[in-house]
Amino acid sequence: MRVLVVGAGAIGGYFGGRMLQAGRDVTFLVRARRAGELAGAGLVIRSPNGDATLKNPPTVQADTIKDAFDVVLLSCKAYDLDEAIPSFAPAVGPQTSIIPMLNGMLHLDALDQRFGRDRVLGGLCAIAVTLNEQREVVQLQPMQSLNFGERDGEKSDRVRAIAQVFSAVDGAAPSENVLRDMWEKWVFLASIAASTSLMRAPVGAIVAAPGGKDFLLGILDECSAVAKAAGYEPGGPCFERVKGLLTAEGSPMTASMFRDIKAGGKVEADHVIGDMIARANAAKIPVPKLRTAYTHLKAYEKMRSSQ
Repeated sequence: MRVLVVGAGAIGGYFGGRMLQAGRDVTFLVRARRAGELAGAGLVIRSPNGDATLKNPPTVQADTIKDAFDVVLLSCKAYDLDEAIPSFAPAVGPQTSIIPMLNGMLHLDALDQRFGRDRVLGGLCAIAVTLNEQREVVQLQPMQSLNFGERDGEKSDRVRAIAQVFSAVDGAAPSENVLRDMWEKWVFLASIAASTSLMRAPVGAIVAAPGGKDFLLGILDECSAVAKAAGYEPGGPCFERVKGLLTAEGSPMTASMFRDIKAGGKVEADHVIGDMIARANAAKIPVPKLRTAYTHLKAYEKMRSSQ
């Protein structure tokens, strides 16, 4: 099975690299600059789960794709999706499965419209990973997961086949309810991104501030109400774990969106927070805390664009 990983940054580089390390047929779709970096230094992974240096990993650029791939693993940021779609479109054939690992749910509509719903699986990942100054992939914590599945919950032959290939990655597994998994991740991500970005502080500092814990739980309640209206009410052990993570005293946890703001980078304001608000509006659910965070993020984007 031929796998095309769109991007060899932090997430794509890690998961694609682990599959390549195990001998899977993986090619990275990259721009010319990244292709040069990989040809020179290789794909370097620094990880508590084991380091790896993969010399001359297979790469391709958008204008040199000749054949369709069996799987396209989409690891770009949500705000780069519109640019990414035409770059990997030549790799999508009648039997190609697209697995997006983007945040939120908005990307599913764009991918369905362009390629057809039957080609687009549900997908999500959880991993703390970044690129360092040497352009090496650095995993910050050992925890990792990559889940995928049919959006109707079917146990299909293609998902079973993909699972065999992805088994090279610790924590990679098919999901029988991938849309619920995606919603649960979105609820957590929107809550922590809105909170830590708005307060410019990690969870522990917010919890220690007067009213901080109530704010964190309030924003979680807002996101949970939107998920419930969509038919995916959070609950069970996973939701209790999320509540624990968002209220842990002394926790250094922040969202990647907060770290992007500190670095002066682009943020997924519209895709993670804005779309949650849009769905709240459609369901007539009040989300005042989310609206405040969204205003903050859009003001940041305005200031960033004017610099």
